[in-house]
This record gives sequence, C-alpha cells and structure tokens, in this order.
Amino acid sequence: MPIPDSLTLPSPAKLNLFLHITGQRPNGYHELQTIFQFIDRCDELTFKANNSSQITITPAIPGVALEDNLIYRAAKMIQQKTGCTKGVDIHLNKILPMGGGLGGGSSNAATALVGLNHLWQTQLSENELAELGLQLGADVPVFVRGKAAWAQGVGEQLTPMDDLEENWFVVIVPPCHVNTAEIFSHKDLTRDTPTCRISAALRGEGQNDCESVVCKLYQEVSNSLNLLKNFGSARMTGTGACVFLEVDSEITANSVLAKLPADIKAFVAKGINQSPLQKALIS
Repeated sequence: MPIPDSLTLPSPAKLNLFLHITGQRPNGYHELQTIFQFIDRCDELTFKANNSSQITITPAIPGVALEDNLIYRAAKMIQQKTGCTKGVDIHLNKILPMGGGLGGGSSNAATALVGLNHLWQTQLSENELAELGLQLGADVPVFVRGKAAWAQGVGEQLTPMDDLEENWFVVIVPPCHVNTAEIFSHKDLTRDTPTCRISAALRGEGQNDCESVVCKLYQEVSNSLNLLKNFGSARMTGTGACVFLEVDSEITANSVLAKLPADIKAFVAKGINQSPLQKALIS
C-alpha cells in the first residue's frame, strides 16, 4: 500500500488518576508513582510531507519560539537520528488547554514522533521513539506507547494497565495556567510519600501530592476542586490546573456537568485504555 503524503492524527489528553512524589534525584528530577489513563478528548495534528527538509508549524504559539516547540523538536530529533532529508508542514488544531495538566504538549510531541516515523518511513521502533520522547518530557513515552499505564521512575517506567475501568469523567478547566517547574521546585511540595502498590492505588488510596501546593498558589484551582467535591471525590490531574471527578456512567457525568455554574469551563470525557493515536494508524 503506498504511503500517503499527508496524515491527520489525534493527540489525546491524559489524566493522572493519582500522583505520589516519592523522592528526588540528584539531578533535580522527581521520583513518582502515578496511573496514566487517556480520555477521548484530543488535539489534532495534520502532517504534509515536503522535499525541502524544512519543518513548519501552524499556527505559531504566542511567546514560544519555533525551536522551543515540542512538535518541532520531535521532528528534528527524527531527522537527526535517521538522516531523513524530508520535511513536513504541520498544522495543530488545539483543543486541549495549555498548562492544564492534561498532557497536551507531551501528547503533541508523541503524535509528531509516531506520525512522522510513519509518514517519513524512518522505521524507528516503539522503544526508540519512547527514548526520544523521554528527552522531550517525562510524560511523552506513555503517549508514544499508547496504553494506560502504571508509571514509576520519573514517569518513564511503564507497566500497561489494559484492564482499568473505562469510566467517565467530569473535567473542569480553571481560568489559569499552572507553571509545572514552579510546583516541582516549591519548598512545600511533599517529596517523601511512601511507595504504594497498584492494588492500593486502584482502591482509591492515593492522592495528588501536588494538589495542596497548587491550591495554595492558584485560588482558581482550589475553587474548582471545592465545586466538584460537592458531587464526589474530586482530584487534580498532574500539576494542574484541571481537576476531575470520576463517575460510573455518561448519564451521571452529564448530570453533574449540568449542575455546574454556567460560567465554569468544563467537559465530559470517557476514560480509554488504548490511545486513539495508535488505533488511527492501525485502521
């Protein structure tokens, strides 16, 4: 089958169902435990191959130089690793909030790695793509591998969790952008939570260690959490800002959504254990 010269692929969001910071390495990176699960809300990237070796991305992200864009860096990495002389024009249809803890930037980078490996026929293995992804961010490998996962280390030691309940979520997007570096460097962040077993986390015994720090610094996150806690056990994802409530049906999720104040930005999403990115390339 001939390889097309253009490709449109999803770039899904993730939730951290819990997040424990269990230590800190000498290089400053944090040791953690978390469960990553994808949700069916996605950005979309369109790739059009060119023969100029140039990489273009539209639209430009205000305040982010092209060379600092994770999508651009992912494309350059593949060129440099494989000697590929092809170029690409990439268009990003941005749906996911920036600075929201939903992994949008990491997911975009992973979709670029996986998509361009296919489009340019560079024949890199999943392991090689995941290794490249880790250089771009700790969350990138889980999107490259495309399976819900138990994660340890800095987030790169992944154990697939194919049998996670694929429940529904109500997600609130607070009107603020949380600076991840600020949270991980904050003096009040707990860095010595005891490690836990997968079974304990699945029983709901975990928490998000970043949550208390973020709520102190960002009143909007605290307000959003308190709002969702009226309906159940709400939690923040990643370093925020987004907060979520897990429920057992779409009907319940939509019922909660309908009860939120009209000025709150929120959405309903389904948890999924296989990324739609990999499904799109198989189909």
